[in-house]
Amino acid sequence: MVAAKKHVPIVKKHKTSFNRHQSDRFDRVGASWRKPKGIDGRVRRRFRGTIRMPKIGYGSNKKTRFLTPSGHKAFLVNNVKDLELLLMHNRTHAAEIASSVSSRKRIDIISRAKQIGVKVTNAKAKVTTEV
Repeated sequence: MVAAKKHVPIVKKHKTSFNRHQSDRFDRVGASWRKPKGIDGRVRRRFRGTIRMPKIGYGSNKKTRFLTPSGHKAFLVNNVKDLELLLMHNRTHAAEIASSVSSRKRIDIISRAKQIGVKVTNAKAKVTTEV
């Protein structure tokens, strides 16, 4: 397998997800982020001690956005033919086998990826070995 291309360090500026205001207090308020739009909202007015709102400053570097920790970009693969597209791009992209692919076809894809030197991010998923 070929090592990933050199890149600047990957920095995540905000580790946790942004939760909706008062989602920790009420079960009826889901945790998925909604922008506060009320006229008196503390979060919208950015008072001290309130939760943080998502903003452009939390975005990551364009050069490292969507990179996996290994330094590759994930490329969805459904069959061996899709894998051949990564032959020239094995330093920048890694194959990710689709969840709908059967275990028999997965074994074929993984063996071919090993031959051409392409990294597979989920190589151990759904592949059963005889015990």
